[in-house]
Amino acid sequence: MIKIGIIGGSGYTAGELLRLLANHPQAQINFVYSTTNAGSPIASVHEDLLGELDLNFTDTVNPDVDVVFLCLGHGKSLAFLQANVFSEGTKIIDLGNDFRLTADAQFNGKAFVYGLPELNRDAIKTAQYIANPGCFATAIQLALLPLAKNSLLNNTVHINATTGSTGAGVMPSGTSHHPWRMGNMSHYKAFNHQHLGEIVQSLQQLQTGFDNEVLFIPNRGDFARGIFATLYTKLPADFDSIVKLYEDYYKAEPFVKVTTGAINMKLVLQTNNCFIGLEQHGNYLLITSVIDNLVKGASGQAIENMNLMFGLEEITGLKLKAAGF
Repeated sequence: MIKIGIIGGSGYTAGELLRLLANHPQAQINFVYSTTNAGSPIASVHEDLLGELDLNFTDTVNPDVDVVFLCLGHGKSLAFLQANVFSEGTKIIDLGNDFRLTADAQFNGKAFVYGLPELNRDAIKTAQYIANPGCFATAIQLALLPLAKNSLLNNTVHINATTGSTGAGVMPSGTSHHPWRMGNMSHYKAFNHQHLGEIVQSLQQLQTGFDNEVLFIPNRGDFARGIFATLYTKLPADFDSIVKLYEDYYKAEPFVKVTTGAINMKLVLQTNNCFIGLEQHGNYLLITSVIDNLVKGASGQAIENMNLMFGLEEITGLKLKAAGF
């Protein structure tokens, strides 16, 4: 059994981790750290876990667990690791953005590996530290990796993507408050979203010299979970050959599904899957990519990384079925 600690246990990503790990055959949750809820039952915050986990939150850590998941929010993981020392053998999976860029990846004499399995699977298997990708970044990269692999990203990439309110975190804000968000839609951080850096970094990893514009408009949607992303770029190539590139790239990937048919976001909710839809419109390729921001975009992918790090089958604990309607 893998002995697990979770830091920042009261948020949405931690709740999703707990929901998935409760049914993982090799997982043993050792502690769930939350300074604001220490001593309270986990089910007092994550009510769906009533009767599933007989644990209380704690404000102390066990430094000898096998793996720690950091669910602290962006910019807080480095400070926590500097203040709390874990054993030499403890593996760390950070769900924040502190270590995703190569320039920020070094810690304690070791490098965080960027944890997108469809890009870095072999490196993940031997890593001790993992930087889990961002949710928007996951959907967008999976839409573009096959093109970068074949050096076909030679024009501006236009992206419009909409996320659910859980992407804003559990603490209410002006733009996640339900009366404001209900029946509403808005964009934010146009052209300068924080996930752009990791997206471009991955594209450059596959396509040497990639320096084309990636124009990204993120939107807030009137729903709780999920990401619906549409991307287009000029690509005057035979459509059947493009489809084959995608099918070849993802043929051995357990969680990525490629189709030329219509897709919608409900196909992936509550799963670790990514559906990619391809269309050709004149000289432009239109790509649709849908994921659950809390599963493949966060906690499910973190468990996928854990499975790879501990030599388990990648899909262990992640055989999930979408509701569909």
